[in-house]
Order: sequence, then structure tokens, then C-alpha cells
Amino acid sequence: MSSSSLAERRPYLVLLVVSFGVFVAADDLTVVSTLLPQMIVDFEIPVPTGLGDAAWIVSAYLIAYVVTMPFMGRVSDIYGRLQVYLVSLALFAFGSIFVPLVKDLPLLIVFRVVQALGGGAMVPVAMALIGDVFPRERRPMAMGLLVAVDTAGWIFGPLYGSLLVRYLNWRWQFYLNIPASILAALAAFWVLQGAPQARKKVPLDIPGALLFMAGLVALNVAFSSSSGQAAAGPSFDFSAPPPSSTPLVLSLLGLSVVLFGLLAAVERRTAHPLLELAMLRLPNLTVACATNFFLGCALIIAMVNVPLFINTILSVAQGETVDEMLRWAAVRSGQVLAIMTGAMSLASLLGGWLCGRRGYRLPTVLGLLIAAGGFAGMGSWLPGIGYGRMAAHLALAGLGFGLATAPLSTAAIDAVKETQRGIASGLVVILRLTGMSVGLMLLTAWSLNRFKQLSSAYSVTELGVVILDLTAQVLGETFLAAGGILLCAMLIAIRLGKRQLE
Repeated sequence: MSSSSLAERRPYLVLLVVSFGVFVAADDLTVVSTLLPQMIVDFEIPVPTGLGDAAWIVSAYLIAYVVTMPFMGRVSDIYGRLQVYLVSLALFAFGSIFVPLVKDLPLLIVFRVVQALGGGAMVPVAMALIGDVFPRERRPMAMGLLVAVDTAGWIFGPLYGSLLVRYLNWRWQFYLNIPASILAALAAFWVLQGAPQARKKVPLDIPGALLFMAGLVALNVAFSSSSGQAAAGPSFDFSAPPPSSTPLVLSLLGLSVVLFGLLAAVERRTAHPLLELAMLRLPNLTVACATNFFLGCALIIAMVNVPLFINTILSVAQGETVDEMLRWAAVRSGQVLAIMTGAMSLASLLGGWLCGRRGYRLPTVLGLLIAAGGFAGMGSWLPGIGYGRMAAHLALAGLGFGLATAPLSTAAIDAVKETQRGIASGLVVILRLTGMSVGLMLLTAWSLNRFKQLSSAYSVTELGVVILDLTAQVLGETFLAAGGILLCAMLIAIRLGKRQLE
């Protein structure tokens, strides 16, 4: 059997191969959150003056991960999925080799960026490959599986990282990436060689690519800075206090608007643009991207505030020392979030099945409504809540997210031409990740201001008595806000059109 016929006859084997690469890259997106304390000690980063720069170990990966998506997705439209996928794995492995070997923070951040350039590229290429090898009637379920694997990688990362820190050390995360990348590359070469694809042999739009990536960098650095994750850029000067980020954030947001405006002007005059502006007038693509943005805003609230609820409220009664409380909270947070992720994975199959039979709109709207119901339940969490109730609410939210993800991704892929699948895949994922960045920014600003407002009515002595109740109230209000965001997304998703089978 030729490798071409293997990809055509065994499309789920293609899905398995690309899902493995996507999972490994997604794991690296979040695993460093639990590795970071050990890395801070090893690199002798002073606390707290060096924490802003240390945060760039995480933020630099996320920004490069997002920026590379549209560019590499478009490159795969022109030069082929297999070639770009193998280059992505090579970049990811190359960065993984050097991250555990470097001795200073600047080089560590550089090689984390190299990793992310490869890791982020795998996602749109994998989504485009699903569009290439799966017929439209089978595409929704395959897309749901891929998105579920990607999301599962984000949740798995912190759990896996905590085990590495406990039994080995942080460097093993990157050592293990190397054989995983080699295995993924060998499997991809065997399965994907000769896979069907409609290539568009045109010159790559370098000016458009540079403007698009520069605009994304400015936008994401602004969001990262304003949400308190990092300063607007690493200073590597641990003796100086961090500057106020507000003027820098506003400047970066303004710069991103200018760069995207220039991009639109350049793309109108380019014969073979990176981003064909006519794509943005395709109803299903724009609705899918906008809905995915709001879905990302709500998803990050669950991913951040559920562990925060457990760490700050439920862990108080666990253990006699701070170390025991933190270890208990880390394990319990992972277990509780795994309920939501597991529900997402299972529901993605149902969402794909419904999408294939009833179109994009029904499973998407139903999923967003169910997820909003889950967040409404989470809004009632109090310090004495039992884990059974928490699990039920999170499972409901995960069920809703899972139902919606497959139809949204499939709608974006189906809306465009075969030679635009790479860039369309990049756009739909970017909007979800950008939504997560915006959601985190708004969540951080609102929560701090709301807690300050509520606590101002109490004296220092009284605050010690009611602080858990106030914290639970603030977190509950953010869950209710996430439910409102999902209802707004539902109003947008209603505009999804019918599926057109090939």
C-alpha cells in the first residue's frame, strides 16, 4: 500500500499522528506554570524583583505560539502540510534540546520562543490536514477530537509538571520532548507522505506576514502586561523596580491597531496576500471566529478561577503546614479540572456527530447554553461546597464547551477554499487564544477592584473573619460573568449558516 493511499484510506491514522504532535506542544504551553518555582531557584532569580522577567518563560512561549499560527498555516497552503509539519517538529525539538542546557535567563527565553514557533505551527497544519483527508460529512467529529486533544494538553501540563518536580526535575520535561518529537516526525513521514492536498503555488506574502506577526506580537504583549503576567518586556535588571505598565500597554495597543491597518492596506494591493480580505466576508468563518473569541474568554475564567477557589478557600482545612496545603491544593485542582476536560473530550464526539447531522448551529448554540448553565451553578459556590456539586457544575461546563468546539472549527474550515485551510485554521485558533488573553486581562482587573471595593467596608480585624466569604463572592461573580459572556456568544452563533456538502 502506498503512503498516499494510506492517508486516504486511513484518515483516522492521520488524525492520531497529528494529535500526538499537537498534544505535546499544548502540554508545553502550560507545564511551565508548575515548573517555574524550581526554575526560578536554579537560575537564581531574585524574588520578588525578578518575577516579572521570570514570567516571560511562560509569556514568551504563549506569544510566539499565537504569532506563528497564521504564518505557518499559510506556508502549509503553499508548500505542503507534511513539509511544514516536519519543520515545526524540528523547531520544537531544537528548542527543547537547548532549554535545559542554557545557564542564563535570556537564552532560556530565546529557546522557549524557538520551541513555540514549532509548537504553535502544528495546530493550524493539523486542522488543515483534517480538512484535506476527511470528507465533509466526517470532518466535524475528527475536528472535535483534535480540539479536545489540544485542550487536554493544556490541562495535562500542570499535572505532569507537578510530578516531574516531585520525582525528577524541570529539565526532564524538555529532555522527554526530544524522543517525542522524533517519534512524531517518523510517524508523520510514514503516514502523511503523499497525502491529498490542493496546493496553491504562489509567492509567499512576506510584507503581509511581517505586519500580521508584528501586530499579533504587540497585541499579545499588551494583554500579557495588562493582566499582570509580565512587564511589557524583560529587563533582566533585577535591582530596579518594575515600571508602570499602563503607558506601555496603551502604546502597544495603539501600535497593534496601526499595524493591522497597514496590513489591510497592503493586502488589498498584493496579488497573492497572506490574508485574503475576502475571507473575512465569509459569514460562517467570521461567526465561527467571533464565537470562538468569546468561548476563549469564558474558558480562561474556569481554568484560572477553579484552582484559585481551591487554593484560597478549600485548602485552608487541609494539612498543618503551608507546604502540605499547597500540595493538596495542586492535586485537587488538577483532579477537579480534569472533570471539565474529560467532559469536553467526550462531548466533542457528540458535537461532531450532531454537526454532521444537524449542521453547525444546533450543537454550537446548545453547547454554549449548557456551558452557561454550568457557570451559573459555579456562581453559587461557597466555602463549604462539596466536591460532588463542584464536579457536576464543571462537567456541565465541559459538556457545553465540547459540544461547541467541533462545529466552530469545522465551520471555519468548510467556509474557505481548499487552498485557504491553513490560514483559516490559524485564524480560528488565534481568536480563541486571544479571547483567553482578553478574558484573563479583564478577570484580573475586575477581581482586584471588586475585592478592594468589598473589603473596604471592614476593619483589618473583621476582614480576617470574612475574607474567605468575600473571596468566594468575587470568584462566584466572575463565574456568573463568564456565563453572560457565553450567552453573548450564543447570540452570535445563531447566525451560523447551513452546511454545504461537497
